[in-house]
Amino acid sequence: MLPKILKILYPTALGAGAPHVFRYALSLAREYGGELHVVHACEPLSPFGQSLVELHLSHEDSEKMHAEAREKVRAQLDRQLRDLIDTEIGRAGGDHNLVASLRVLEGQPADIILQQANDVGADLIVMGKHRHTALGETLIGHTANRVSHHSNIPVMLVPIPEGFGE
Repeated sequence: MLPKILKILYPTALGAGAPHVFRYALSLAREYGGELHVVHACEPLSPFGQSLVELHLSHEDSEKMHAEAREKVRAQLDRQLRDLIDTEIGRAGGDHNLVASLRVLEGQPADIILQQANDVGADLIVMGKHRHTALGETLIGHTANRVSHHSNIPVMLVPIPEGFGE
């Protein structure tokens, strides 16, 4: 029996190649009658960064400032994700109902992606690979590498064309 690809997780860092990778995820969701789950992971402030802030502010003021900043960033990223989705679905003449969920979460990107894949019961993860060495060799990015090695479901790595979105 052929596998069913009904739930597709599309994690994005919202880089220049995001529209290119989203088109693959959208195409698969449309072709298989599936749904897309979109996620963006924000890395938390490092302990070093936190300690630098606390040199100048009290712990309470620092926490308050970071909570406010996190909410602003989360709202801005949510808006950017929605703009990406609206633009690309509009170009493809698609259906907004293909996007079942959109989340902006804080944590290590690979961990967030793997957890979200599990939480939504994803059948496939579609993400970009886009790192190039000085010699022009393509490398899988750190997050894509971790996800592809630790995922229990298939991971489709979409290469970003040279110069795309620049």
